[in-house]
Amino acid sequence: MIREAAAQGAQLVVLEELFASPYFCQSQDPEQFKLAEPNDGQSVQAMTALARELRISLIVPFFERRAPGLFHNSLVVLGPSGERLGLYRKMHIPEDPQFEEKFYFTPGDVREPGNSSGGFSTFDIPEARVGTLICWDQWYPEAARLTALQGAELLVYPTAIGWMSSEKAEQGAAQLSAWQTMQRSHAIANGVFVVAVNRVGLEGPKESGIEFWGHSFVCDPLGRILVEGGEEEAVLIADLDLSLIEETRKWWPFLRDRRIDAYGAITKRWNDDT
Repeated sequence: MIREAAAQGAQLVVLEELFASPYFCQSQDPEQFKLAEPNDGQSVQAMTALARELRISLIVPFFERRAPGLFHNSLVVLGPSGERLGLYRKMHIPEDPQFEEKFYFTPGDVREPGNSSGGFSTFDIPEARVGTLICWDQWYPEAARLTALQGAELLVYPTAIGWMSSEKAEQGAAQLSAWQTMQRSHAIANGVFVVAVNRVGLEGPKESGIEFWGHSFVCDPLGRILVEGGEEEAVLIADLDLSLIEETRKWWPFLRDRRIDAYGAITKRWNDDT
């Protein structure tokens, strides 16, 4: 499917979260740590060769073994010569029924002053500056904003999100709508493109597994969906006119009008100064 995307002219290809295996976080199983790889492991090496062969940039999520007992939900950004442009480690780690990610993953490091690695990050591919975030990160305006403030022209969210069979009938439509609305709001609030790439299909028993809802999409800085998938595997291609970023920000200058002098309380867990 990566080859198919490249044949259709894709210059950047984005894979879904933890693409190389089933979504193993549905239970707490120490055996699953065997799936983890170093950040130059087999999956990354295979994708590096493919990026070089096809002359594309490629975003590769993977289960990272950083050190004994230390694991991350990570991605690497590869350039069209197979060069490694950067590493991002998921910053927000969920803990919900069948999304037992805190059992497996350590949150990414906070970027320290003078250190260009860690934390929310952007990476330059030949065509654009890309900001990478992963799944649960997509619910946090702070993550989108801090990444956009580093000059990201598109925010990319490899994702694994879906319905529980017990919830789909009553809440499924609202959950899907909320997921899309949240990410479209990041595009609008920051004047950037958003690329959301989700898993598809049922994983686990029919009665109790997760039905990943797909609906991968790309939207522009006005929040307009340019292309959207369904609930089946698909290759989606979108042409992004990056000049729309500046044009949109002229009329909606949200970054200009930010009151940075008034936002100190955002670093608190909860403002109890009442």
